[in-house]
Amino acid sequence: MLTVAGTAVAAAAIPPGLVAARERSTGPARNPSARTAPDAPFRVPLELPRPLEPQRFATYDYYELTTAETDARLLPGTPTRVRAFNGEFAPVLLARRDRPTLIRQRNRLSTAFAMHLHGGHVPADSDGHPRHQVEPGEERLYHYPNRQRAATLWLHDHTHHDHAESVYRGLAAAYLLTDDVEDALTLPKGRYDVTLQLRDAEFAADGSLVYDPKGIQRRSVYLVNGRPRPYFEVAARAYRLRLLNTSNDRFFRLRLHSGDELTLIGSDGGLLPSPVPTAEVPLWPAERQEVVIDFSRYPVGTRLVLENAAALPGEAPEVLRFDVVRAADGPSSVPARLREAPDPGEAVRERRLSLKSDPASGTMLINDRPFDMDRVDLRPVRGETEIWRIVNDDVDLKIPHSLHLHLEHFTVVDRDGAPPGPAESGLKDTITVLPGQSVRVKVHFSDYTGLFMYHCHMLQHQMMGMMGQMEVVP
Repeated sequence: MLTVAGTAVAAAAIPPGLVAARERSTGPARNPSARTAPDAPFRVPLELPRPLEPQRFATYDYYELTTAETDARLLPGTPTRVRAFNGEFAPVLLARRDRPTLIRQRNRLSTAFAMHLHGGHVPADSDGHPRHQVEPGEERLYHYPNRQRAATLWLHDHTHHDHAESVYRGLAAAYLLTDDVEDALTLPKGRYDVTLQLRDAEFAADGSLVYDPKGIQRRSVYLVNGRPRPYFEVAARAYRLRLLNTSNDRFFRLRLHSGDELTLIGSDGGLLPSPVPTAEVPLWPAERQEVVIDFSRYPVGTRLVLENAAALPGEAPEVLRFDVVRAADGPSSVPARLREAPDPGEAVRERRLSLKSDPASGTMLINDRPFDMDRVDLRPVRGETEIWRIVNDDVDLKIPHSLHLHLEHFTVVDRDGAPPGPAESGLKDTITVLPGQSVRVKVHFSDYTGLFMYHCHMLQHQMMGMMGQMEVVP
């Protein structure tokens, strides 16, 4: 039996901006009663939640989602109170291109809720704008036309000031959109197409989640589909893994401890133009990355550890262990060409967005202003293409930021003047910018008009005001 085990990761593997941001936490010291992790990794199996079942009508699918508190089995033997959709932690919804999805969301929480389809191309009144929050005891009908290419999207709360805690406590769900183009490819399908929702958490001794709204917590327990550092029994064949980071602020740099290559095939907006062999996969908050791992390279009995090369000092890096337990024949393969990104056209204007913090006021700013619900910051024109230069001006404090754009995906033009690498060659909706960096992206505003958001997706930063409002006009 070949066994590949994990070891500690050097501090040099951590992005310096992320370290600095965490060391500046304004919150209290860690709860002395909090457990840092279960006794050992790989004690529990990975759970693969069955997709929620919609009612299927002739021309659309209809879901009813109730948001409420419930007890979930996250840690072995101890229930944890969470916020969940239909009582499920880390659920999955399925959707099909050009087949609309209607979701009636009923709020049974004690706080308001606004549901955002992250990466969704949807009308303004179904985008989860904070103006459209659903109060306790009320409900709202969301309409998702699904007129976009196949991609791994996700649902989460977007209520202003409460969304960070709400997402942390469990209100996140994968939304897998498929289409005929992707179906025709020879990628792994069915039970070999697996969604992995990654996040970090901190638990008190009684199993409850520890959340501090005043500062960045060092949450040292990695959860995969709601289970702490699980093991996953796989066949000796290729698997497609959809990686989704639902953390508030945790950065993952994922790698196999064996050093073997992964094949990166997709990001936020779906498949890349061509596969990218890589030893490491970066995954910032809200980002999605899709990889293929071919376990036919390993004999039955092999154990492979997926670890976080960006683990903080003192943290265990192990995220998930793959146990190759059976032989299998699989016709799947990774094509040399996957899917070209659409041409957004010639840009008619360029905008500059500065991301920075204001220590004097304790706020986070875009273009020197915190979020104001009554102010429209940008007015793009429907049918036009723009370039946005996103600059991280937090050079002194060395805080990384990201920018998530609602409504449309974008393509990366350059990063500090250099062309994007292969991993950023596809469609994106969330881009991370390290201190002092400048990233240019090109976005086409295709059809919908109305009010939409753009903001940092490190949720504490967004909660502190790093959010803007755009009105797409005819």
